[in-house]
Amino acid sequence: MAASSPNSPVGGPHVPVPSDIRAPRRTPPSEETSAGGLVVDRSGDTASAALIGRLDRRGRLMWSLPKGHVEPGETREEAAIREVQEETGISGRILAPLGAIDFWFVADGRRIHKTVHHFLMEMVGGQLSADDAEVVEVQWVPLTDVISRLAYADERRLMESVPQLLADYG
Repeated sequence: MAASSPNSPVGGPHVPVPSDIRAPRRTPPSEETSAGGLVVDRSGDTASAALIGRLDRRGRLMWSLPKGHVEPGETREEAAIREVQEETGISGRILAPLGAIDFWFVADGRRIHKTVHHFLMEMVGGQLSADDAEVVEVQWVPLTDVISRLAYADERRLMESVPQLLADYG
């Protein structure tokens, strides 16, 4: 029995696969950018933050920071202010950046790399409302309870700098 050559599979010569039946090339990943943040009301005895509740695929209520896509021609800061207002009813003024979270996911057969830029905001007007179709519930949560309420670890990590930032912006 003859040994097969290193360039051919065991059992016979190499047969090229026709290009029309090859697996399709992977499409390059899409990039998405979103912005949002933590809007804080310090007018009462205790500082509170507006959080949004959305249902996950299993129907569980998941609390998170308001956020959404940056529209063409819009800065991250403008998008953050707009998204917070759309999802909570609260108008905010940016005090400081909180940080960015990036992650990968697949939707409609596409790989997507998403970066979400978060900002610390101070409430300047509006009333809490859940008029956004994607939002099930909106609540003012005491700032001391925000970390325990947030569903996502990356958002909880962003909260670590909030007390110092609020102290810096009096």
